[in-house]
Amino acid sequence: MATSPDIKTLTALREAEAKCTRCPLYKPATQVVPGEGPARARLMLIGEVPGNDEDLVGRPFVGPAGRVLDRALADADLDRKQMFITNAVKHFKFEPRGKRRLHKRPNAYEIDRCRWWNDLERAIVKPALVVALGATAAYSLLGRTVTISRMRGEVQSLADETPLLVTVHPSYLLRIEDEDDKAAEYRRFVADLKLCKKFLAAHAA
Repeated sequence: MATSPDIKTLTALREAEAKCTRCPLYKPATQVVPGEGPARARLMLIGEVPGNDEDLVGRPFVGPAGRVLDRALADADLDRKQMFITNAVKHFKFEPRGKRRLHKRPNAYEIDRCRWWNDLERAIVKPALVVALGATAAYSLLGRTVTISRMRGEVQSLADETPLLVTVHPSYLLRIEDEDDKAAEYRRFVADLKLCKKFLAAHAA
């Protein structure tokens, strides 16, 4: 895990992230989108990359996927204000399409270059459980490609022994066209989040 004698607080981390040039994504982005939440949050959620709304506002999960996440957290009886929410990559990656900016998935190089910041987040927050929302977050944490369906429902361990739960990214639910399928997958997502609550309750300090 990355460590730095100069970055020991979330405030210092945000200031350093704002100056990040570790990969080219900082150039077209409006701003960096740092993680947010309590410095000692027991639960850390990691997504993929900021979207258009997040890039403009400077906060994670405030767009359509964020609204799905908020609803699912409420249905799982989890308080977003009590958790730390961030992304595997801190700058918006997009493809211009007229006046629109279409989201693009970060590549392995971009994910690897941003892992430094995610390691620092975990070192500062020291969460009791980390949740990877989607394949990009899982790759960032594990350093390898994983199949979400094979890892869902079971708590794994990272190299530093931090417990890890892997589930889908809420944007996946937005892409499902069949309403019955969407409802079923949403229920599965909420069930994964309820597993987080159960794990934290069983491992309360």
